[in-house]
Amino acid sequence: MFSKPSQTVYTVSRLNKEIRAVLEQGFASLVLTGEISNFITPASGHWYFSLKDEKAQIKAAMWRGNNRSQSYRPENGAQVTVRARVSLYEPRGDYQLIVEHMEPAGEGQLKQEFDALKMRLAAEGLFSSAYKKPLPQNINRVGVITSATGAAIKDILTVLKRRAPQLDVIIYPAMVQGKEAHVHLVNQIQLANARNEVDVLILGRGGGSLEDLWCFNHELLARAIYQSELPIVSAVGHEIDTTISDYVADVRAATPSAAAELVSPNTQELHNKVVELINRLNNAFKHNMADKRALATQLQHRLNLCHPRNQLNQKAQRLDELTIALQQGMRNRLYQQERTLNNLIPRLMRQSPDKKLSQASHQLMQIQTRLEQAMQHKLQHAQNSLALQASRLDSVSPLNVLARGYSITKSQQGKVVKSVAHIKKGDVLITELVDGAIKSTAL
Repeated sequence: MFSKPSQTVYTVSRLNKEIRAVLEQGFASLVLTGEISNFITPASGHWYFSLKDEKAQIKAAMWRGNNRSQSYRPENGAQVTVRARVSLYEPRGDYQLIVEHMEPAGEGQLKQEFDALKMRLAAEGLFSSAYKKPLPQNINRVGVITSATGAAIKDILTVLKRRAPQLDVIIYPAMVQGKEAHVHLVNQIQLANARNEVDVLILGRGGGSLEDLWCFNHELLARAIYQSELPIVSAVGHEIDTTISDYVADVRAATPSAAAELVSPNTQELHNKVVELINRLNNAFKHNMADKRALATQLQHRLNLCHPRNQLNQKAQRLDELTIALQQGMRNRLYQQERTLNNLIPRLMRQSPDKKLSQASHQLMQIQTRLEQAMQHKLQHAQNSLALQASRLDSVSPLNVLARGYSITKSQQGKVVKSVAHIKKGDVLITELVDGAIKSTAL
């Protein structure tokens, strides 16, 4: 039932080994392109993935010694060009590629254009944080610029519905891939700004190759984002995808879902925040009420202190204190006066008025006697002097002259007439004699 006895019999391992040698010798080095899928990086550091096109796929491995020098980090869905040799994994009999070098397929020129535009726009200041607008604190309406049928809009709407179903969402449908996609995106940004009906814009799409995302690297779109009055969140591709739009936008989100989370407050977080604010408000109210009660107690105490009854009581107490002090002062004063009086009594006794009066009475009697004597002596002397002066006056008195037969003639004015020459005819003359007067008229 088998072939000739001389026919070679292979074991599975031998067959795989020889097939491996044939493959490696026949395809020592070749270059091929394809899309990466099932990419994994175990702890060993080797890369394992599948390389596929529209009709077929092949497993591939890139050893750690080769991938360590790679500047390009592959990912699922990326189109790459590899230099590899064909081999076979003997334990499973799987035919595979052993990749020695890898680079993005068709991305060399695009990468150069990307870097050149990035440097030029950065030099103009389009990436500067000084011109980036912050997201509004309260967002009520969100605008989304993306494909109306893509996965990005579904992810965004799902996140917004879960986190903040109260938000209104306005979709500005646009092409997100192709040569004219950037024109659609620019037009929708300008339309959203003209309507001014949303608080923030999300600009984005799902992941893809550099060619797929190239419209988000267009200069016209970058300048439209920069000139937008509405804040824009860029959410293009996956987390490792980076576009010019990401650099110009006010905020960059790793994915469309992340952008939806950025612009939407979490309902649970809002609830927790409201609860926290209510607790803080209650605590503040309690503290405020405690402060008010303490103030009211303090004011009540001050009011009690200012009550007229308390004022009267304090005045009465002060009056009592002053009365007691006055009484004490009066007692002290009286005591001092009594001591002074007691000290003065002996001195006063030594200066007794009776003795003084007796001495004064004796002196007065002596003075009175001496005064009477002096008055008698003075009176006697005056009488003697008067008699002497009367005698002298008598001797020269006109009366005595008249008594001896002489007379005095005076004018009617009482002037003594000493000569006939002093009178004239008709003058009335009065002649005084010792016993009367004679009135006559001069002829």
